Amino acid sequence: MSRGIGKAAYKPVGVVMGLAAGAVAGAIFRQLWKVAAGDDDAPSATDEDRGWGEVLAAAALQGAIFSLVRAAVDRGGAVGVRRLTGRWPD
Repeated sequence: MSRGIGKAAYKPVGVVMGLAAGAVAGAIFRQLWKVAAGDDDAPSATDEDRGWGEVLAAAALQGAIFSLVRAAVDRGGAVGVRRLTGRWPD
């Protein structure tokens, strides 16, 4: 498979995998927040009743989980493409 075709073929798959990764990361975050904070809802940045520490802790945890899941999904997708095509996607 030529380099251009391989990259073009991987692009839509990468977008779908990214959306799925976001959904998975959101579900993981919600479950971890319930355990860590004992609260069903994580605070939003504009929640007047929550303190700075709680809001920033929630944002940091959410960002870390999203980055971890996204990296795992991207890496897994790239490995899968290499197995199928023999080339690493760019």
